[in-house]
Amino acid sequence: MTFSTGGNFEGGRVRTGKGKAVAAGGGVGLVGLLVVAAAYIFGGNQVGSVVSGIVQQAGSGTQVISGGDDESGYVGDCSAEQANSDRNCRLSATVQALDAYWAVQLPKQGNVDYTQPTVVSFSGETSTACGQANSSTGPFYCPGDETIYVDVSFYDLLQSEYGSSGGPLAEEYVIAHELGHHIQDELGLLTQASSQEGASGGSVRTELMADCLAGMWAGSAATTVDPDTGKTFLEPITDAQLKDALSAAASVGDDHIQQTSGGYVDPESFTHGTSDQRQYWFSVGYQKGTLKACDTFNATSLDRP
Repeated sequence: MTFSTGGNFEGGRVRTGKGKAVAAGGGVGLVGLLVVAAAYIFGGNQVGSVVSGIVQQAGSGTQVISGGDDESGYVGDCSAEQANSDRNCRLSATVQALDAYWAVQLPKQGNVDYTQPTVVSFSGETSTACGQANSSTGPFYCPGDETIYVDVSFYDLLQSEYGSSGGPLAEEYVIAHELGHHIQDELGLLTQASSQEGASGGSVRTELMADCLAGMWAGSAATTVDPDTGKTFLEPITDAQLKDALSAAASVGDDHIQQTSGGYVDPESFTHGTSDQRQYWFSVGYQKGTLKACDTFNATSLDRP
C-alpha cells in the first residue's frame, strides 16, 4: 500500500527515542513475555489487560530508522514520497491515517469518542507504564499510559525470523493491530481478556478482534480523506499488498510460531490464535468494515467457516 502522490503529513504525532526513553505513568508492571508473543499486565493481585506484542528472542541493540526525525524528539514533517520509503515517516503517516479513520468510525459505530493514543518509536530500551521494554520486545500497546511502542527494525525480524513476505502494508497492519487494542481499550473490552489462554480463551479473542479492527481500517484506507490535504491517505490496495498483510498475520499465528521454534503445537497455550484465524479475522474486518462483524468475544466459532 502506498501513500497518495501529493500527500503531506505534519510532524509531532510520533515521539522518537534513541537509547532510553521514559514514558509518563506507572503503577502497573509488565511481568512476563511469553514465547508465543503475549505479555500480561498485573495490577496488584488481579490480572488486567493483555498487552499485545510480537515477541522475538533475538538480541537487542537494533537501531531505529530515523529519517524524518526533527530536533524536538518527534518524527517531523513527511511527504508521501518519504512515507513510502522511510519507516519512521511511514509510521507517522499510518498513525495519522488511523486517527482520521477511527475519529469517524468509533463514535459512529461504538458511540465512543476517539482519543488519540501516544505513539513512541524507540531503540535500545524504554520505560513504560507497563514496565520496562527493549528492542527484543515487539510492538505493543500499553493501556496504562495509552501508548503504542514500536522499534521499527522489528519489521526486518518479521521477515527473517517469522517468514513474513514483508512490504509496507505488512508494516501498517502491525500498527493498525496495536491501535486496534487502543480501540478495544476505548470500548472497555480489554478487561474481558483477563489471563485466559487456550484456543478459545479471552486472550485469543482479544488478539483476533484487533486483527479484525486492523482489517476494517485497511478496507477503507484508500477512501479515507486526509482533512488537511483533501487527498485520500492511500492508493487502492493491490492484490500483492493484501497478500503481504495476510502473510504478516499468518507469520505470527501461535501454531506457526510454535512449529518454527521447534516445538509442538499446543492449543491450550494459544494466546493470539492460529495463522488461519488471524488471516480470517483480518479479512472479516477488511470485507465487512463493522465493529459488529469484529465481535470475536461473542463469536460461536473463531475458525473460518
